[in-house]
Amino acid sequence: MKAERENFGGRIAVIMALAGSAIGLGNIWRFPYMVGEHGGAAFILLYVLASVFVSIPIFIAETVIGRRSAANCRGAMEKLAPGSAWKWLGYLSVITPLIIVSYYSVVGGWAVDYLWKGVNLRFLHMSPGDTGTIFNTLITSVRTPLICLGVFLAISFGIVALGVKSGIEKFSKLCLPVLFILIVMIAIYSIRLPGAGAGIEYLLKPDLSKLTPKSFAYALGQSFYSLSLGMGIIITYSSYVSKKENIFVSSAGTALADLFFAILAGFAIMPAVFSAGIEPGAGAGLIFDTLPYIFSSMAVEMPVLSSIAAILLFLTILIAALTSSVSLIEVGVAYLIEEKKMKRGWACVVLFLCVGAFAVICSLSMGPLSGVKIFDKNIFDFTDMFSSNILLALGGFLCVVFVGWKMKKEDVWDEFTNSGTKKRNKAIFGTVYFLIKYLAPVAVAVIFATNFLLD
Repeated sequence: MKAERENFGGRIAVIMALAGSAIGLGNIWRFPYMVGEHGGAAFILLYVLASVFVSIPIFIAETVIGRRSAANCRGAMEKLAPGSAWKWLGYLSVITPLIIVSYYSVVGGWAVDYLWKGVNLRFLHMSPGDTGTIFNTLITSVRTPLICLGVFLAISFGIVALGVKSGIEKFSKLCLPVLFILIVMIAIYSIRLPGAGAGIEYLLKPDLSKLTPKSFAYALGQSFYSLSLGMGIIITYSSYVSKKENIFVSSAGTALADLFFAILAGFAIMPAVFSAGIEPGAGAGLIFDTLPYIFSSMAVEMPVLSSIAAILLFLTILIAALTSSVSLIEVGVAYLIEEKKMKRGWACVVLFLCVGAFAVICSLSMGPLSGVKIFDKNIFDFTDMFSSNILLALGGFLCVVFVGWKMKKEDVWDEFTNSGTKKRNKAIFGTVYFLIKYLAPVAVAVIFATNFLLD
């Protein structure tokens, strides 16, 4: 007898799980340094527009695919378009998150290391000028980053191994409220630092002269990255959603929560960046350069509070990393369980070894393998760029084309209105369907081409 497929326990569980997959290091780690590299508030404006008019329709499209099929990414394509070339979208949606979690776990490992430093009071007597040195020492070394990414992956796979309800759902319900509380606390302190006003202005006053055609591509890429689009996560998680749930409410709620959290992360990081005199476009290590400065400045007057804040903040980053890595891993695990008939535990072991092997290469690319370049980027930076700006855009584009042009409109309508029972959704359906069928694919295609045609 075929085992009954797991589902999330209700609306709160659905929103928490979907928001947990979206709210993660993409908000705390990636969003601030992308804002810093692309003109501050001007980039945020592009990011909001990309999210509303492109990313949310794609999110809904992926939700439709997942719930309609009630299957993993590869199985979804086989159910909805049997025997067609759309199976390759299924494979792409399985492979992409495994590539992402490989380099993502390196950053998660940095969070493990910094949390350990906080517990050991390493930031208590540190001068602000030492923060960048500590980070550079960490990423260019071998032993510590590998141990930490191993710990991070072990925790992530351990949660996934517990299952949908006992692992993913419980973890999301517990951690998401904690994340919001902690990031608000850090933002409140950050905006009160000396010189923080320049960082606040940077976030609120757009400088359109800083924008380039590439900025549009990066804004869309960040929106995709943050909302977990094109990764197979939304398809997989939506396949665990009951037919009774309102997918428009869960999709819009997830996107708004993600956007709000990203803005909060910006206010937690950027004021401190300017207060510390750090270059806002410093790149992937921005938060690891900036946050220790907050704690070292606090330690002068409040040493105990500084130590507690350091522990809580890096615990926040670790939790955020875990909520996203768990969702990335579940895509591959669901595929192995349903398509290859593996037990959940064995599927986790197989993927742990595969993901871990590439994660080691990504980590070493900033140390012993730093001389290995792909288009003038080290392996870590190239993987980040290739995933967010190419694989995610391609996956998202194919998803909206599939829902808008391959699926029957009445099937999309049936999912969007829960078989006609959600009357309030009818007035919205026409607009959303237009965005899915026409605007979103055109926008993604144009911006995707921009990535290749313009410097």
